[in-house]
Amino acid sequence: MVLEKTENIKISALGGIGELGKNMYVVEINENIYVLDAGSKFPGGEMLGIDIVIPDITYLVENQQNVKGIFVTHGHEEQIGAIPFILQKLDVPVYGTELTLALIKEKLKEYGIKKYEALHPITSSTVLSFEGVDISFFRTQHSIQDSVGICLQTNQGAIVYTGDFKFDQNSVSIQSADIGKMAAIGEQGVLCLLSDSTNADKPGYTVSEAVIGQNITDAFYKSKGRIIVAAYSSNLHRIQQIIHAAYQHGRNLIVMEKSMLKIIDIAAKLGHLQLPEDLIVPVQKLKDLPEHETVILTTGHHGEPILGLTRMAKQSHKFIQIKQDDTVLLAATPVAGHETTFSKTIDVIFRLGASVVFAQRKVQASGHGSQEELKFMINLTKPKYVMPVNGEYRKQKAYAKLAGQLGISEDHICLLEKGERVEFKDARMYPSGSIQAGNTLIDGLGVGDIGNIVLRDRRLLSQDGILTVVVTINKRQKTVVAGPEIISRGFVYVRESEKLLEEATKIVQQILEKCMEDKVIEWSSLKLKMRESLNQFLYEKTRRKPMILPIIMEI
Repeated sequence: MVLEKTENIKISALGGIGELGKNMYVVEINENIYVLDAGSKFPGGEMLGIDIVIPDITYLVENQQNVKGIFVTHGHEEQIGAIPFILQKLDVPVYGTELTLALIKEKLKEYGIKKYEALHPITSSTVLSFEGVDISFFRTQHSIQDSVGICLQTNQGAIVYTGDFKFDQNSVSIQSADIGKMAAIGEQGVLCLLSDSTNADKPGYTVSEAVIGQNITDAFYKSKGRIIVAAYSSNLHRIQQIIHAAYQHGRNLIVMEKSMLKIIDIAAKLGHLQLPEDLIVPVQKLKDLPEHETVILTTGHHGEPILGLTRMAKQSHKFIQIKQDDTVLLAATPVAGHETTFSKTIDVIFRLGASVVFAQRKVQASGHGSQEELKFMINLTKPKYVMPVNGEYRKQKAYAKLAGQLGISEDHICLLEKGERVEFKDARMYPSGSIQAGNTLIDGLGVGDIGNIVLRDRRLLSQDGILTVVVTINKRQKTVVAGPEIISRGFVYVRESEKLLEEATKIVQQILEKCMEDKVIEWSSLKLKMRESLNQFLYEKTRRKPMILPIIMEI
């Protein structure tokens, strides 16, 4: 196919830059918009009560008539987690490999969205033709099967998005990378390479899956009691190694979470997991199994690996409590923001007398390439411009340094911020303003209804608590019928602070009396005076600032 002239190519990021996860990259070619990945991320510790975070898609909604599709590299939450919420607002096709689409379909079911007709399967051999661009795919190696990179071929050159990748030359358990195809794309000419930068600050090569598999087998061999494994629910390579080790050592496998069990079932049906018959047994049969014949596989909320294990360590899990003689394999690294919980959980497990296998004996390998693998990708594709993505800013800077070592000039290395946009004309890159970008917070069934003000209130409540002032007023007679009554939650212990609360009550009484005398019973004015007076008084007495909530009832 002869490609049409592509006058304008613009690239921007709605997520995945300056952060880990929430990957979403927007490529605009002429008038058409192509979205690469649509992921979510775990909330940070400051996002109290938030379940997941997805990109702000306002720009896509405003230009939905131009969106040609969402093209997904693989089935991790960081790449597909936002799709159920996007499809509620946009009617666009989603393209992905067989396993990726199966996992997306399961997520759509979870949220009650029946837009299955939007899902379009592709393989690494598929070529999709749009106006002015051909889109093709190439196999990559990652911690989940059926992963691909994406190539948008234009007459200015190719835009190549690697997705998450590594080059593992020693493992036969994961699909081979399309190295020949990557090299062929490079020979045709790559205008810009959007490359995974997660491990750009790590020298050498990422440890092979073959090494991890052997270490897991060794840990199983040495264990005499129960084995409890914490892993990401979507890390199918790790799960396959656990399945293999359990079968090899004659152990039954119990999968604790339904979400992980569903992923295992989907992958097995599609042939991406080798699952021996009757290996997995229901958790209800745990008490009937000999401990030396048991493996327990756990994850957490949204696939975060440590939460289920934390409940087991704190003896609050419904079915399992970690005890002496257990062997705990931490086949995962902590999610950003959960490092403290991870560390404390390990400490608790040690106190319980269990054996812990984690960093000092590798049972977890990154799915992302280290420096030598990132260099190899650059040398294969020979890009004119590079754009590090999927990493915090320090990772992007580390990638820029690597690219510089390979002879790519500084003005050909693009370090974007979320929302910033660059434009290519005649194969040269220019700044091109910005588009709206940010976070959309998901809390339960609420999408985007939690903003900075709500988070601020939650933070205040978690820090200094709340003080509620309840008053009943007869508006006609302009008298106080009942109250004021002050109720403290999370601020002070009432029995030990009676004098403080009595003084606070007197302050409110004085405000009410003054307002009644002056015939001022405008609720907003009355509430404001209560807040201001109590804030000043309580801060002077306690150096705390509780949230003050006046409640005025009238009869």
